[in-house]
Amino acid sequence: MADISAGPAPYVYVCTRLRVRKAKLIPREDYLRLLNMSIPEITRFIEETQYKREIDELASSFHGIDLIELALSWNLAKEYQSIQDITPGVLKRFTQSYLRKWDIQNILTILRGKTQGMKPGKIREILVPAGEMDRVFLDRLVKEETPERILEALKGQSVYPAIAAGFSTAVSEGSFARIENELYKQFYENLLSEATSGFKGGKQFLEYIMLDIDITNIRNMFRLRADTLHEDARSMMIPGGTFSTDAFQHLISIEESKEFIDTLKSKVHVKPLIMLLEEMSGGEKSLREIEIDLIKVQLAQMESLSKLNPFSIHPILTYLEKKKYEIFNLRAIARGKEVNLPTDRIRSYLVM
Repeated sequence: MADISAGPAPYVYVCTRLRVRKAKLIPREDYLRLLNMSIPEITRFIEETQYKREIDELASSFHGIDLIELALSWNLAKEYQSIQDITPGVLKRFTQSYLRKWDIQNILTILRGKTQGMKPGKIREILVPAGEMDRVFLDRLVKEETPERILEALKGQSVYPAIAAGFSTAVSEGSFARIENELYKQFYENLLSEATSGFKGGKQFLEYIMLDIDITNIRNMFRLRADTLHEDARSMMIPGGTFSTDAFQHLISIEESKEFIDTLKSKVHVKPLIMLLEEMSGGEKSLREIEIDLIKVQLAQMESLSKLNPFSIHPILTYLEKKKYEIFNLRAIARGKEVNLPTDRIRSYLVM
């Protein structure tokens, strides 16, 4: 396909295709219906949507929650690959850079699964080979017997130095949170470099990256405050967004909740985020509710950017994120039903 510099036609083509795909995403009212279904009913519902091919392919070998989990993961990986196939020129480069986030998520899923004693099949079900690491390589990691063997298998990968540096501490503490943070710092540093390297469309890509970094940092602020780990705040900040290291540290150190919210509100400029913080001033929310609300704010802002720049990287990233959260919602409903969680509890996990 022609490079983006050849004219606007490639922009129009891919963004029009994605508008059609976005219209097929599961609407809110269907999630509310799914909350009242059993696992077999959920499977039948999914089979009548764009997940039919995966359900049909896997139904002879899997059933119940395992069938749903694997079908969702396969569908998401195929959809992401399909989008890369139709995305032209530098837009493809930006899209592929963004999708490397899945390499981090997959590696951490495998390491955490091995540490927690999960069976290889259960780990494999929730992997999404959408980044540089393909299904064959990820399967090789899953087959390794220990976290140490997984680390050895990662030698030569760009993520290896950050994982190796904090590996011993992570294993002894039983937490990969610090490694995760270092990997995302590296990931966003690479994205910022791509966005500012002079390619056409880089300005729009930079807008998305800074939004993503800000939302990540705000989420980390709430997590740090909930865990009272204030002394380690600076190392948890992702550089490149709105907040300086000093501002991040200052916000974390504010003890009184209303003062923290008011000060944070004065530092941000995204209208949906300001509205959320105003809403939070009126009462306490759980950390889970705050994190879901932050996702909704990010998606709302991405929609706004897409409307302002309808033939840019924004519509592509918006669809990728919305598709991801469709999978997130379906998985949350199925898992909740599997362990008999109350409907209201499952609903509180949904992004809709």
